[in-house]
Amino acid sequence: MTNPSADGLVTVGRIVGLFGVSGWVKVHSHTRPRAAILKYNPWRLRLKDGWKEVALRDGRMQGKGVVASLAGCDDRETARGLIGVDIALAIAQLPQPGRGEFYWAQLEGLEVVNRAGATLGRVSHLFETGANDVLVVRNGRERLIPYTAPVIEGVDLEAGVIRVDWEDDET
Repeated sequence: MTNPSADGLVTVGRIVGLFGVSGWVKVHSHTRPRAAILKYNPWRLRLKDGWKEVALRDGRMQGKGVVASLAGCDDRETARGLIGVDIALAIAQLPQPGRGEFYWAQLEGLEVVNRAGATLGRVSHLFETGANDVLVVRNGRERLIPYTAPVIEGVDLEAGVIRVDWEDDET
């Protein structure tokens, strides 16, 4: 998922292809499990002229991927126009994370500060390694900081800061 926008939306997937001739689309889902994207309705699609709310009519797992039927998308040509379009949800549609848990979208854009008070940059995005998640922090350069208990000392969403036990290797 990506950072909540000013209008409270979180990107949870993207339309990546066509499925059949009746307007169904293939979806790359950022949710875990992938099929969880189908639990939410409506979706918001980022079209050229802005966000548009669209009802999810139907959807299912198809092999390792997700396919979906959207209201107003009844043929292959209409569906073709949606390829590459981001899918978002209102953050209010998502379940509240548990105590000390955060959606990646909530962490993106936060300032990262170490114990010495040095600003290491802002979280650009996160990725999985299998062992743990990793913060990609940018400030003129890129740092990869593991999102693990010994390194992450605290997250303050209201202040927009992540406190870390990580050296500023530029000093």
